[in-house]
Amino acid sequence: MRLLAILVIACGGSQKQAPEPAPQVSSKPVTRVPVEDTEPDEGVTIVNGHGHMDPAAVEAGVAPHTQALSDCYMTKVGRRRWLGGHVSLHWDIKADGTITKLTLAESDLGAWPVEKCLLDVAGQATFAKPVGGDADVSLPLDFSAKGRPTTWEADESEKAVGKQLAKLDACGKKQIPPDDVVVTLYVGPHGAVLSAGFSSAKSVLDPAWADCAEKAVLLWRLPDPKGQVAKLAVRYRAR
Repeated sequence: MRLLAILVIACGGSQKQAPEPAPQVSSKPVTRVPVEDTEPDEGVTIVNGHGHMDPAAVEAGVAPHTQALSDCYMTKVGRRRWLGGHVSLHWDIKADGTITKLTLAESDLGAWPVEKCLLDVAGQATFAKPVGGDADVSLPLDFSAKGRPTTWEADESEKAVGKQLAKLDACGKKQIPPDDVVVTLYVGPHGAVLSAGFSSAKSVLDPAWADCAEKAVLLWRLPDPKGQVAKLAVRYRAR
């Protein structure tokens, strides 16, 4: 689909004499179609459902926002060469074309300011009416880091975070706490948290909650990765 080329070009930018090429962003919209379809288009996920979105309609809805999606990363990454990862935006769409739900279904980017920007831009997208009833669309985005942080395994990550995870409970007292949140973070010198981000396939992330949670996570202290930047993820309020 043409959308892939649009996003790659948008991310490359037109800056002259840039010291290094800009990180690439790639995407392929995924639409859900009825199980009766036996020969779906490339990139289409088959699930039980009542309606589906034509891939061309998905592209038409997302294409006007590709530059803004790219800018979310390009304007906020700064010198954090290690910042990168996979993101999946997900829209639930009623039969009349109304968007009823927008979630950050997946993200191991580990940067809430970027993720929040992506959600803001995605919220401006509009789509044509689905074919045959309610439908949903997922848009995967990949942001390529230049640096290579070391990755901690799940057991090591949970041990490193420990009881500090419970400090996020305070953010749910005034804001709506989401369920089953993946918290992705980067740890640098002396165990300081350098960046943190969130995703949830089950819940809509309340920006006020995520703002609070980001501030809390940035105060955590974890084991020192000894001259490296470490990337890890833990689950919060998993059910």
